Amino acid sequence: MNVIEVEGLVKRYGDKTVVDHVSMSVAAGEIAGFLGPNGSGKTTTIRLMCGLLTPDAGHGSVLGHDLRREQLKIKRQVGYMTQKFSFYEDLTIEENLQFVARLYRLRPVRKFVRETLADLGLTSRRKQLAGSLSGGWKQRLALAACIMHQPRLLLLDEPTAGVDPKARRDFWDEIHALAATGMTVLISTHYMDEAERCDRINYISYGKLLVSGSVDEVVAGAGLTTFVLKTDRVAAVERALCALPGVDQVSPFGKTLHLVGRDEAALQRAIKTVSADFDLQAAPGQTSLEDVFIQFMSTAEDNMT
Repeated sequence: MNVIEVEGLVKRYGDKTVVDHVSMSVAAGEIAGFLGPNGSGKTTTIRLMCGLLTPDAGHGSVLGHDLRREQLKIKRQVGYMTQKFSFYEDLTIEENLQFVARLYRLRPVRKFVRETLADLGLTSRRKQLAGSLSGGWKQRLALAACIMHQPRLLLLDEPTAGVDPKARRDFWDEIHALAATGMTVLISTHYMDEAERCDRINYISYGKLLVSGSVDEVVAGAGLTTFVLKTDRVAAVERALCALPGVDQVSPFGKTLHLVGRDEAALQRAIKTVSADFDLQAAPGQTSLEDVFIQFMSTAEDNMT
């Protein structure tokens, strides 16, 4: 069963099409990644799915409810975590959660707050002002508020932006624990290591959904070839390679360069050409999800120009 099933979603602001005929499905219990550059339409698409916005065209269902006619029912069963911390900074963690519990008409409030604090490891900090929390603890408070009403679907919009690696890993441990209980998660992110922890990923660029699938499927489907070049003159070799046909990406990694392109023969010719002037060693490399991400970004057309 698909928790999210939408087809041909369109959202326009004036003469700009922000979401351009996006179709997507997310299965129950799945952790689905949502990738794309800034301004690609991720946030708008998520808001369409949780009932905060009405599409100008297209149709679909979320949690079995019609996207146009049953927005209130969708809102009641979804937990939505926004990019920006949106709680009262002059209230404590406990007071913020009490406020959220009352919004959802949860009874008894104290029981729901107490259990949520315990589940997210916030009990010892319950009297701390939200405004004094670090990025990681603010993130944990936001997640607590999202799951207090026991939603069936979590929509998380770049939830780990600006937090340290330990907090990111702890957050993802929580997400996998929630998914293990049957909760479905759609999470947008710019971090490739996070995308690789998803069951499936969906890549959107300037309003258009370009690809969906597992990480392995998306990488294989991109049709890219990667070579790893070892040289003592990284900067000079990089400049020489960038000027040659068939070279789509050249990225330095210490004393090596990652050479990426769609035409393997052209890459081999480029390596041969540069080898005449520089001492280097070349070996086949593994194309990464980041390589694919960069390739999509470089070939997409900006819909805001």
